[in-house]
Amino acid sequence: MDGIGNFPRPPSQEDLRRLVSPQAPTAGPSGAEIDNLTNDHTLCPNRWAQWRMMFREPAAEFLGTMILVLFGNGVLCQVVLGSDSDVSSSPKGDYLSVSLGWAVGIALGVWVCGGISGGHINPAVTLSLAVFRGFPWKKVPVYMFAQLMGALCGAACVYATYFHAIDIFEGGQGIRTVPGTASLFATYASGYMTSVSCFFNEFLSTAVLLMVIFAATDKGNLSPPHGLLPIVLFVTVLGIAACFGMQTGFAINPARDLGPRLLTAMVGYGGSVFSFRSQYWLWCATLGPFAGALAGALVYDAFIYVGPDSILNRPSATALAHQKRTRNPAV
Repeated sequence: MDGIGNFPRPPSQEDLRRLVSPQAPTAGPSGAEIDNLTNDHTLCPNRWAQWRMMFREPAAEFLGTMILVLFGNGVLCQVVLGSDSDVSSSPKGDYLSVSLGWAVGIALGVWVCGGISGGHINPAVTLSLAVFRGFPWKKVPVYMFAQLMGALCGAACVYATYFHAIDIFEGGQGIRTVPGTASLFATYASGYMTSVSCFFNEFLSTAVLLMVIFAATDKGNLSPPHGLLPIVLFVTVLGIAACFGMQTGFAINPARDLGPRLLTAMVGYGGSVFSFRSQYWLWCATLGPFAGALAGALVYDAFIYVGPDSILNRPSATALAHQKRTRNPAV
């Protein structure tokens, strides 16, 4: 399976009849044909399974991103709301808890979907893989939409869990302030930060994230054993949060910010979640991660990566001519 909708053909009645009918010709299907039919029948044993194969990859991205936001927004709510004595008798964490919560979220999110969709759970990662690793462009908008909806649904689940505590923290039922408790779901920069500083903070953090991702998936480098990439991401996000997260909230993921921001606009925070600091959500929390991801990927591929799938390592006309002469000495 190499893409959405490109799933193996389920066995037809005629295919099965040829395999099981006692009147089948002596020269029956080959071993390869039997293996293909067996695989088809295993992957698509019924009508639902056939439909599932069509949206399995975006569904995996949806769930992975949802888990990321469940843990990330969840830990923010518990730490911040738990600091109010009317909500909790004792504090329920600190900034280290927030860093660990987001790190756990990305690790578990990638573990859930990595073997199915690649575990992007971040539009900036999807775009970088399309530009530098040949990820199919036709899948990019589907992946990004799934990631956005997963983040929105994750934030909705967290809001449904904590809205009573939010009422108490805000001072009354239905009171919602921006940034206030809106910052429990989306990112809002510190007041002393300039616009350029906000953008650079997100740019740098996301560039570091992509350099680590590209290094960890480079077979010519110290890539982790199969299935352990989430551990690398856990350490990376923990480090980014601990070192660069204070000033802008380390969005480093357009879906992680925009999905919950949409949710807050829908549940009573209003349009101010978008107008904050002249559309901060767009130029910092969205464009900053996209630009940083492309820059980090470019740096890694320009100076480290030697694999043939990078756009920077495509053979020149001279190299192609040499390869042609090598394969066909008579030419």
